[in-house]
Amino acid sequence: MRRIAAFEKVSFAQYEKDFTDAFPGHEREEIQAVYEDITLPRRATAGSAGYDFAAPVAFVLRPGETIKIPTGIRARMEEDWVLCLFPRSGQGFKYRLQLNNTVGIIDSDYYEADNEGHILAKLTNDSNEGRVLEIRPGEGFLQGIFLPYGITEEDQAEGVRTGGFGSTDRTPEETA
Repeated sequence: MRRIAAFEKVSFAQYEKDFTDAFPGHEREEIQAVYEDITLPRRATAGSAGYDFAAPVAFVLRPGETIKIPTGIRARMEEDWVLCLFPRSGQGFKYRLQLNNTVGIIDSDYYEADNEGHILAKLTNDSNEGRVLEIRPGEGFLQGIFLPYGITEEDQAEGVRTGGFGSTDRTPEETA
């Protein structure tokens, strides 16, 4: 099997910034404890395609509710590869757990973005059966699969990424 990527933690400064945005009102020591417990994504079995991302904190999602989770993780990968993110299959099946952008696309150049390539997941419990999703710290809630991709023969892309979500459509001044 070809090894093309590595997961790393973002810096504490970046994590603290994104955690505070997602979950205001926590003390720095609390955020530091959460950060220390972050584990890198891993495959559960030798035949698994997906790398399971563990929840850094407990959360409860009632039907129709949305939450943004700062994972504390970034992915360094070879050019011409992409990391695709999906809810874990069982949670999608039982709770209709969905990523708000349907599939998270982590490009190889996102690693160098201004936010250190911090992977954030915005999730919605779209249950139409009234099911409440409860996730404990350390429990898998997201899975990532690395895939190769191709480009067209006439491709001329020369842009440089500076930011995160939607940054490739904006000027550097707009992403600041």
